[in-house]
Amino acid sequence: MDTVTLDGIDRGLIHALRIDGRVQFRAVAEVLGVSESTVARRYRRLRSSGLLRVVGVVNGVRLGRTSWALRVQCTPDAADAIASALAARPDTSYVYLLSGGTEVSCNVQTPNTAERDALLLDKLPRTGRVTSVSAHLLLRATALPGNWAGAASLTEEQVSMLRPPAALPVTAETVTLDEQDQAMLEILTRDGRTGYSELAMVTRSAESTVKRRVDALRRAGVLTFTIDIAPSALGFPIEARLWMSVRPSQLADVATRMAEHPEVSFAAMTTGPSNLVAAVNCRDAEDLCRYLTERVAVLDTIDSIETAPVIRTLKRAGALVLPPR
Repeated sequence: MDTVTLDGIDRGLIHALRIDGRVQFRAVAEVLGVSESTVARRYRRLRSSGLLRVVGVVNGVRLGRTSWALRVQCTPDAADAIASALAARPDTSYVYLLSGGTEVSCNVQTPNTAERDALLLDKLPRTGRVTSVSAHLLLRATALPGNWAGAASLTEEQVSMLRPPAALPVTAETVTLDEQDQAMLEILTRDGRTGYSELAMVTRSAESTVKRRVDALRRAGVLTFTIDIAPSALGFPIEARLWMSVRPSQLADVATRMAEHPEVSFAAMTTGPSNLVAAVNCRDAEDLCRYLTERVAVLDTIDSIETAPVIRTLKRAGALVLPPR
């Protein structure tokens, strides 16, 4: 990734793309008070430098899949290889090397129990250098990376001008995808701003048909667009995963309150002895210390907390994270 210094226009564009990854540059230009060509040029610069990508994120729950947070303990010499293997899987996201380099953390979506068991009970445990695997079923998320407030730069009025149509309320009925949907989503997960003409060519459909289907999947909560960017690029180089044990009677309340913290980019209730997991982003070690001792400490129904700093990121929402050139 090339070194890029962000100014106010860049940060405004990044915030706009976080709100809606497929927002028209004309709308962003109007909000920022610059020309459309300036916005397009800034996006190309951020994209070509490797700092920013827009990705289509599929909500597997709407497709009948289950989401898990995995913690894989392994020997130090095996951590990189195991993390890389997990990152290469199409069903994983947010793959990190944690703590002293002996723990790998990731999210995985499994379409059925057979694939879940193959990964959790067969593939990982059979790797001799894996010392333990714990899988936490994600029950309900209260904060998601696409809504992270820590990197906000636009006013609420500007945000309202860019906000996409709301998704339909999630129901128990799952959504079924056809082959054209699958082909389209495969492209959008690599580049969320792929044009309708290219999507139409791949799916052998009319542009109007593709646009209607993208809009329908967004409204149904199956497809969202977000940005894939390192928090360090926005001034938050210290990342950590928090694993908390909260009294069950207060779990929902604590999860909601955690989601209101600007440091938190992800929070979800889970199964297991640690029933709440969160991802936090801080400006430095002292900032993380303040967060833990001032913000988290006042939530006195948290009985225990384990803090695991992120040593290396191998994958976020989209494709593999390449090492700096």
